Amino acid sequence: MKSIGLVVITVVLAARLAAGEIQEKGWWRNAVFYQVYPRSFMDSDGDGDGDLNGITSKLEHFNDLGVTAIWLSPINTSPEVDMGYDISDFRDINPRFGTMQDLRNLLKKAKKLGIKVILDLVPNHTSDKHEWFQKSLDMNGKYADYYIWANCVKNGNVTTPPNNWVSVFNGTAWTWHEKRKQCYFHQFYPQQPDLNYNNPDVQEEMKEIMRFWLNVGIDGFRIDAVPHLFENKTLANEPVKSVTGAGKDDFVSRDHIYTKDQPDTYKLVQSWRDFVDEYAKNENTSEKVLLTEAYTTLNNTLHYYKYGSNVPFNFNFIVGASATSNATDFKTIIDNWIAGTPSGDVPNWVMGNHDRTRIGTRYPDREDQMVMLEMILPGVAVTYYGEEIGMVDNTKINRTNGDFRDGCRTPFQWNNSISAGFSSNPITWLPVNENYETLNLETEKTDPDSHYNIYKSLIKLRNSTLLKDGSLQTTVLKDLVLAVVRKDSKESAALLINFNNNSSVTVDLSGLMEHAKAELAMSSFKSGLKRNATYVLTNITIPAKASMILIASSGSSIAYSMVTVSLALCVLIFRM
Repeated sequence: MKSIGLVVITVVLAARLAAGEIQEKGWWRNAVFYQVYPRSFMDSDGDGDGDLNGITSKLEHFNDLGVTAIWLSPINTSPEVDMGYDISDFRDINPRFGTMQDLRNLLKKAKKLGIKVILDLVPNHTSDKHEWFQKSLDMNGKYADYYIWANCVKNGNVTTPPNNWVSVFNGTAWTWHEKRKQCYFHQFYPQQPDLNYNNPDVQEEMKEIMRFWLNVGIDGFRIDAVPHLFENKTLANEPVKSVTGAGKDDFVSRDHIYTKDQPDTYKLVQSWRDFVDEYAKNENTSEKVLLTEAYTTLNNTLHYYKYGSNVPFNFNFIVGASATSNATDFKTIIDNWIAGTPSGDVPNWVMGNHDRTRIGTRYPDREDQMVMLEMILPGVAVTYYGEEIGMVDNTKINRTNGDFRDGCRTPFQWNNSISAGFSSNPITWLPVNENYETLNLETEKTDPDSHYNIYKSLIKLRNSTLLKDGSLQTTVLKDLVLAVVRKDSKESAALLINFNNNSSVTVDLSGLMEHAKAELAMSSFKSGLKRNATYVLTNITIPAKASMILIASSGSSIAYSMVTVSLALCVLIFRM
């Protein structure tokens, strides 16, 4: 009978393998995604630019941190009008970063280390140097309709566009092309013509590009500028808004009812979800993740959950809060996202990226607080490179191209040697921040209370059952302190953030944590608080501008809890 049972099991397993099955479902659900800006992470050849081999040489850094996956900003061939977001060849690597073999080497090592790799996908537009656009100019077969063309009036040097649509970068979204004698539409720079997703051929082209990279070994895609994928075919004028200080053709001066958040956008994202799921099933590979970038309303962003996005980026700590926000503002942001996350899906928290001022600059002296917040909340956390060491913007940068985003894109600060250890070249593509001699990874590794060691401790804590499965409660104490409490049957953890910049605040946590005492697991940099100190819950004092995480447990100390987490991680690594 045993042999018959074994045969049955073997047959069932063989049938599943033949039919195909998605592996590692849900690997991303409690993940930390780390955004790598390739040009600024690590330079391997001394030319002052970061590259793929540089990233490969530093993959152990992500293992040390406990990061689940890295997301690479665009590495495709590009004229770099928009820092690589103007792609001229979706199936090749920008020579600045290396070769396809370099990427394969990176993927091979990442897989060995257990790190997933996500690629930036830029589907809204191409470079005007792309072969498709050149063929569209010539009205070459199916390519004639690959972009959005419209008749417009050209009189000397003056072009009258077909409507009042404007670019995200301000000014008309239409550019005349002499060769075709028409205007083409572009949501961003004129060198970035929009693809026409009303054309089924264009939709199939993008799926084949996704297939290409999945075949190379990519674990999923971060999809750029999703709300802009479709435009209304009627080309009707958009309503004009009066905004103080804005020009008449600035992006904010329109109500974008025809060029943003169109219903077909969600259907297109769902088709990509279906495509990557089918791929993973047919190839018996791990689940492929889709992360979507959408600067839009809360409801519009949450809607992507229902149409295939694993992680519709939650930018509300970036665009919905500032250094003047209070505890109630932060509680509202958290509660609204949690309430809007559909059952079965997971929330996510994004604090920074390549387009926004770094959190240490946006929230002066509160960078640890923001990282603590995203890490203790349930779901997915997204890190922008350098946040783990508290990097801030290089505010002295004043480049000739006037790109306001350059301050947050400076080279990673590895140590206090030449060019912060990023490059052997003293001249780097962007100047290294002057604070690199004291703010760098090597220095912070030796300080148990540094930004780096706080970050590492947070990821270890995230891997505990308490933070993976525990309940969530948010409350505001004395109008000044945000308390985020996670609880399970054995332990409870509380993040306390004092929003008072000038004075300490004393609070009572006895109604939130079901224990008499708790131990300090960690606190923000330079808070003056001692780790593992014991606090009576009825009387907890938080210094001005500080944050702290307390853990209370039944019959075990925080030290025991953290050791258990560390041992679990060691066992997991050993088994791999």
